[in-house]
Amino acid sequence: VQLQASGGGLVQAGGSLSVSCAASGRTSSNYVMGWFRQAPGKEREFVAAISKTGGGTWYSDTVKGRFAISRDNAKNTVTLQMNSLKPEDTAVYYCAAYDGSGRPSAPAAEYEYDYWGQGTQVTVSS
Repeated sequence: VQLQASGGGLVQAGGSLSVSCAASGRTSSNYVMGWFRQAPGKEREFVAAISKTGGGTWYSDTVKGRFAISRDNAKNTVTLQMNSLKPEDTAVYYCAAYDGSGRPSAPAAEYEYDYWGQGTQVTVSS
């Protein structure tokens, strides 16, 4: 599967922004989808993930209550809605996917993910 992230940009603190990930190739409903981010000088970190059907979601503590992940399997897209943005949310946001069929998995763990998009920049000004 190929992943293409889009929708990043510049927003003021307290504002909202959404980023989307379009999957092509094998249909996205075969994959757990996640968002990670990497700020300058920092390691990449988990942001949010969503199960294959959309019935399960996971969030990092730093974004819980502010961000919402959703998916539209008919359109092969996953969206991360980001509200109440803070300057510390500034990062390159990456979408990622893995299958994980037939085994327990850890959606917050970077090592689970086999496929990655190219990233989209989100900048939050103070």
